[in-house]
Amino acid sequence: MILKISGIANDSIVDGPGIRFTVFTQGCPHHCEGCHNPQTHDPDGGEDRDTADLLEKIKANPLLDGVTFSGGEPFMQSEILAYFGREIKSLGLNIVTYTGFTFEELYCNRDKNGWGELLKVTDYLVDGPFILEKKDWKIKFRGSSNQRYIDCQASLAAGRAVEVEP
Repeated sequence: MILKISGIANDSIVDGPGIRFTVFTQGCPHHCEGCHNPQTHDPDGGEDRDTADLLEKIKANPLLDGVTFSGGEPFMQSEILAYFGREIKSLGLNIVTYTGFTFEELYCNRDKNGWGELLKVTDYLVDGPFILEKKDWKIKFRGSSNQRYIDCQASLAAGRAVEVEP
């Protein structure tokens, strides 16, 4: 399947726990002031990449703890990422997904646009828009204090966001 991306990071230690392969998706409707990745906003930017090729890169790195879907906004390509996520999960790796939406928005609309399918393969969700006035360098794996680090599977089971410490 073809995924529109801005880029990748092969050995990230800032996009979730452990050593991660991070995929920066292309396209974002949020346009948060002070965004760390403004080059990802334009849905027509970036490049097309085959998920099979990305999966081979992931398989080639035995040190990985997991894969992170960042952005842009991953939920703009949720169906492709859900498919890709199932392939990643079959390798025994965990998935962190960053989103400018809240868990509640995604959960209430989980039957639309493949959002529920991407939630099903996500182990940890970092949710909420980046808010420049709430920027905080001390919180782990988040840019602003309004963002939450959520156990996605526990949240889906409970029907509400279940926050955990990263």
